[in-house]
Amino acid sequence: MNSKVLGTATVLALIALVGASPAPASSEPRPGPARALPLGAVGLTETRSTRTLQPGVTLTRIVRGADAPALAWTVEVSIPGGATSPDPDAPPTALKDRASADELTADIAGDGFDARAEQVTTPSVADFAGGPLGWRVRVGRFDTQPAAAAELTRLRQAGYAGSAVYTGWDGDPTDRGPWRIDVLTIDPDRFRGGLDASYGPDLENRETTSELAAAAGATAGINAGFFVLDPKAGAPGDPAGVGVYDGRVLSEPVNGRPGLVIHDNGRHSAVARLTWEGRVVGRGVSQSLDGIDRVPGLIRNCGGTADDTPTSLPLHDVTCSDADELVAFTPDYGRQTPVGEGVEAVLDSRGRVLELRSPRGGPLPEGGSSVQATGTRAARLTALAQVGRPLRVEKTLRDGDGRKVSPSRTTSILNGGPELVRDGRLHVTPAADGMVQSGNPSFYYGWMHKRNPRTLAGVDAAGRTVLVTADGRSTGALGLSIPESAAVARALGLRDAVNLDGGGSTTMVADGVMINDPSDAAGERPVGDALLILPARS
Repeated sequence: MNSKVLGTATVLALIALVGASPAPASSEPRPGPARALPLGAVGLTETRSTRTLQPGVTLTRIVRGADAPALAWTVEVSIPGGATSPDPDAPPTALKDRASADELTADIAGDGFDARAEQVTTPSVADFAGGPLGWRVRVGRFDTQPAAAAELTRLRQAGYAGSAVYTGWDGDPTDRGPWRIDVLTIDPDRFRGGLDASYGPDLENRETTSELAAAAGATAGINAGFFVLDPKAGAPGDPAGVGVYDGRVLSEPVNGRPGLVIHDNGRHSAVARLTWEGRVVGRGVSQSLDGIDRVPGLIRNCGGTADDTPTSLPLHDVTCSDADELVAFTPDYGRQTPVGEGVEAVLDSRGRVLELRSPRGGPLPEGGSSVQATGTRAARLTALAQVGRPLRVEKTLRDGDGRKVSPSRTTSILNGGPELVRDGRLHVTPAADGMVQSGNPSFYYGWMHKRNPRTLAGVDAAGRTVLVTADGRSTGALGLSIPESAAVARALGLRDAVNLDGGGSTTMVADGVMINDPSDAAGERPVGDALLILPARS
């Protein structure tokens, strides 16, 4: 089945209306022979091996440039504000203006190091013009990581900060690899299992993709959406964007950002931009909700309401704040709701108010829920909620055309960003999704421009859901920049694709074995949720 993203409501309308009806046989031709991945120089060696995991599910490993010669290591030095910087008090960062970079380079060279300043230029994408991002400072070129680490030690002793980096992670299009990419393909015409999102026992804690797959008896799985990692940003494990599980909306969207929509257990998939509306209704009046199942006052990745600080727009890896919030909690959140100042209306399984507690926070009754209010919202919730009377929580998702999205019990929606491919064309959207941050080119440089491990997903012209991981941050697998991720998705035949959480989170599991090589030094990272391929029920 053909699917669309924002701008075409057809697929989302179908998702809202068709319920659990069987997927029709695809009337579109199957994609032709696989194209070589558009990574590095033309003519690199590329091998592909494919095996069937269960009917309708294949796993393909692609290795490109396995015979690539080793590249150099170097030391990238953090640039302080400096006397020539527009902001001398700014913290050290990877990129700054040329004057700041030249000033630091001269200082380092004066201390006897082989220092150089390099301009970083990034390609244009759908909503960002690209071009020069800024200047970085590097020291030396080394054949091995230990040699670069030794130079870094010397630099630190001289009072400088930085890190040892492999130049293959820079994103030079002439690099020869290697790249290692794994691809799961689910064919709805033959697939009889399930494709389901899982967050584990509760939303507020993290589990590894391997643990989530094992608990569900999954054939395969990948890590999925962005999530809270730092307790200062909320509850670790809580989705940092939309989260719909078994048709239940358990996390609100970062307004306007894309999500991966899985309907009918993987028979229909789409990439869609989503917004939401929430309210609490009681005694004939209502109040608007700020969030679902998250710590009040902390909005990870921003994109909330107009009174959020510093912005109501998406801002990736930033935690916005709002002292006056109304947040609904479901039993899925955890063993108890967040503790703090404010008021909490505790509801029984039928939605009747059992008590108003202040300060807020504590366990919920069996099957119960609650609504928490902070700041000026506390008095308003107190006036709205009456013990013994019902209090109704309403949540409405909408697509980019403003149409209501009504998930069924077989619907999962996972947060992501940026978009990568739309209608078969490259369509990378960092500006819309909060990756272009004013005054902070170093964020774009590290997150978008440089190569990292990546997880991405989408749907091809034949209606097949495709899940992809790319290893990175090693000499044996360079990883992908976001523009490279989009090019890979299109080369794999995806009509619509979105980036999911990557970096140290990137994980793929198949037949009970983690088949990729996560980049965290500690090994597989616990994550917020995973997308799992389940076997057919007997």
